[in-house]
Amino acid sequence: MLINIPQLPIQQRQAWLQHAIAPRPIAFASTIDKEGNVNLSPFSFFNMFSTNPAIVIFSPSRSGRDNHLKHTLQNVLEVPEVAICICDETMVQQVSLSSCEYPKGVDEFIKAGFTKEKASIIKPPLVREAKIKMECRVNEVKSLGDQAGAGQLVIAEVLCMHVEESILNTEGTMIDQKKIQHIARLGGDYYAVINEQNLFTVAKPNKELGIGIDALPAGIRNSLILTGNNLGQLANVQQIPEVDVQFEDEQLKNIIQYFSVSPTEMELELHRYAKQLLNANKVYEAWQVLLAAESV
Repeated sequence: MLINIPQLPIQQRQAWLQHAIAPRPIAFASTIDKEGNVNLSPFSFFNMFSTNPAIVIFSPSRSGRDNHLKHTLQNVLEVPEVAICICDETMVQQVSLSSCEYPKGVDEFIKAGFTKEKASIIKPPLVREAKIKMECRVNEVKSLGDQAGAGQLVIAEVLCMHVEESILNTEGTMIDQKKIQHIARLGGDYYAVINEQNLFTVAKPNKELGIGIDALPAGIRNSLILTGNNLGQLANVQQIPEVDVQFEDEQLKNIIQYFSVSPTEMELELHRYAKQLLNANKVYEAWQVLLAAESV
């Protein structure tokens, strides 16, 4: 199905894009105008774009319905500072409530039931209930257009962070990813929670170049069992491992013994076992099983 994005009405265009480009982190942005009125609103057009300087960008786009400017945007144009708090599962319903288009001057902290906390450097208050809070200076606001739905990029530099100790690792030296319970935005009414049950790790590519999928033995590369993800794991080595004569594995022995009369079935079964090992991130063991399959 081919979707011609520029020809769609704004609401349909937004729906297609937001369902596809997901999940997206949420910037829970607190801003203030020159009269001291505070605004609090979530934005899922948000991410980190630089570490030196430490730059995050979020976009309070022009309204797709009537093209009005968001209060957040008006505020940062008057007072170029923003507190960005990170939304977690314990806050998501209140965060969503704060996105209502209340009239200017209405305090979303009060409407959504959050507590103001004085920032260390900037004027806008922090959300006390948030476990991660960033005080930011707005370096630039870049408009992507003046039509309805046009993004307005708020380019902000992170000056300091406040992190609750309850989400730090045992050593207290870094955030423990399993403790945050990040919330992410998808399309429509869908959100996602990032918890220990759906977290997984992917080994970073070697500083020395991985051999690449094209360098895998043909029998492995063209496997009927192994997936592209599996091949990517196997190819992230500097060289093809050698057979380890001291490697012992009871299931490997059983497969070789049971399927000894049928080399083709043995190879398939060894590949199935290697797939199990790879799914458990046991790359070395998987290589040894596959090397045994190559020798069949």
